[in-house]
Amino acid sequence: MKLLTVNVGRPRPNPWKGISSTGIDKQPVDGPVAVTAPGPKGDGAVGLAGDRVYDVKHHGGTDQAVYAYAREDLDGWEAELGRKLPNGSFGENLTTLGLDLNGALIGERWRIGRDVVLEVSVPRIPCVTFQGWLEQEGWLKRFTQAAVPGPYLRVIEPGEIRAGDPVEIIHRPGHDVTVALAFRAFTLEPELLPRLLVADALPAEDREMVRRRTAGGSQG
Repeated sequence: MKLLTVNVGRPRPNPWKGISSTGIDKQPVDGPVAVTAPGPKGDGAVGLAGDRVYDVKHHGGTDQAVYAYAREDLDGWEAELGRKLPNGSFGENLTTLGLDLNGALIGERWRIGRDVVLEVSVPRIPCVTFQGWLEQEGWLKRFTQAAVPGPYLRVIEPGEIRAGDPVEIIHRPGHDVTVALAFRAFTLEPELLPRLLVADALPAEDREMVRRRTAGGSQG
């Protein structure tokens, strides 16, 4: 299990969402990249030095500090879409190899390289910027139905990472809430939402949303 590339965004115009810029255009970088906890959402800060987000209401901050996607899943999309998808194509900061990202548990922790520890927090939910960036008609529906979203991660221990670093799973919580299960619950299968409440590492705003949406059923 390792990092194939570490990808940092460069600002591009965003005609798809009504904001000036997007950081979805992630490119692999050479050498070490500093990883730090960005603090609360709201100012565009993320976990990797040199990167940021521009839709500050919906992206960035502690619970979305780093986004990872598996090279194996990119390869699957390449075959399905009939086009090349270089590392970083989905706006991911980390392109991994040999790691089951969608089978990862909410709250699972990884050590990357010597120092950095990241924690799986929540699945990526696709947005109109993602569809516009890929220029693929019906992409949001297709991506959602596939349920291989990749996870956002928190920074637990800062440090430096670089392409080729090994990834080690150092903690797996005692529940069964995977990234894929949480994604399905948030999108096409809301009947799964009650199962998410055992995942203490789920972001507070998502846990509150789950409680609100399941309150009616629990009272019946």
